[in-house]
Amino acid sequence: MADYRIMLERNEKLGFIGSAVELPTVFADAKTPENCYKETEEALMVAVATMIECGQRPPQPASAGLRTEQVNVRLTAEEKLLFANAAMNLGFKGVSDFIRNSALDRVLSRH
Repeated sequence: MADYRIMLERNEKLGFIGSAVELPTVFADAKTPENCYKETEEALMVAVATMIECGQRPPQPASAGLRTEQVNVRLTAEEKLLFANAAMNLGFKGVSDFIRNSALDRVLSRH
């Protein structure tokens, strides 16, 4: 978790919102970037600890492995729309991240 890539975004109402590339659905907010970074680290620590307690494997840091391989998947327009909406609603950066994370969760949960 210490090597997760934390991103901060300015928010008019909250000040800053933080999340990590590796766990895009874990968020924290604070008025200053420094406090937001600390709050995001704490939220990630709790999320990772919870995953471990539930027998799940937390994602490796994005820096642990470069993604050099590509897979092409053909979808219907309806499937693409469903995936795009799910990705957005769950806080993923895009359809590819959503599909990759969903597939990895499914495969890793069987081990």
